[in-house]
Amino acid sequence: MLYLAPENKQKQKPRKSKNIDWPKQFETLEQLSHSQALKRYYSQGISSPDTPINKTPMVAVDFETTGLDPEQHGIVSIAAIPMTTERILFSEAKSWVVKPRRSLTDESVVIHGITHSEIEHAPDLESIIDELLELVAGKVWVVHYHGIERPFLQRGIKERLHENIQFPLIDTMEIEARFHRKPLSFWQKLLGKKPESIRLADSRTRYNLPFYPPHNALTDALACAELLQAQIAYHFEPDTPLGEIWLP
Repeated sequence: MLYLAPENKQKQKPRKSKNIDWPKQFETLEQLSHSQALKRYYSQGISSPDTPINKTPMVAVDFETTGLDPEQHGIVSIAAIPMTTERILFSEAKSWVVKPRRSLTDESVVIHGITHSEIEHAPDLESIIDELLELVAGKVWVVHYHGIERPFLQRGIKERLHENIQFPLIDTMEIEARFHRKPLSFWQKLLGKKPESIRLADSRTRYNLPFYPPHNALTDALACAELLQAQIAYHFEPDTPLGEIWLP
């Protein structure tokens, strides 16, 4: 994806972060899991924190949901696109509409456009878990706001497989917050200055990436993948260790 970088290019200074030994953690989880689907997922391993970001296999993922609370709402659509810092493998992308165990709300239908009739005969999440986990296995998840994809998947899998799933991820919203959510001064607040928006569309605008209509899982996953590529090119060195970028 070609893009025009913003002016005043900033490179990320190395940061110290607490990093779980995820390869070791996956080995342990494979042994402890009672689910064959999760055992297969963990058996594929995961990149270590010292892996250069340009050597890391990743997968951009987006969920559309019936709301924002995983305890009360459910997933209605999923998209996943394998990627690296140089390529987006759209030909390998997959997407699904699934029937949530919690009812659609009128508000959510307006946002994501998935109607009651579309999910009436859609499969339950349980029937596509194997296919989803096969696609994302061995890859680091890339999302825009980790408060959706990880907790919703954890809740959905726990309801169906009766155990949790654990994995690290890269959050493009969190990366934007590092550089564009600086604390406002007293005078800035007094003058009514608002914090920079780190929503997906607004974040893409800063890197001169094209506008995509939001709230379609496949389009949003693609938008997130392109945004990460721009962020890496703009803020990080190609060989930046993964542990300086991901959220454990």
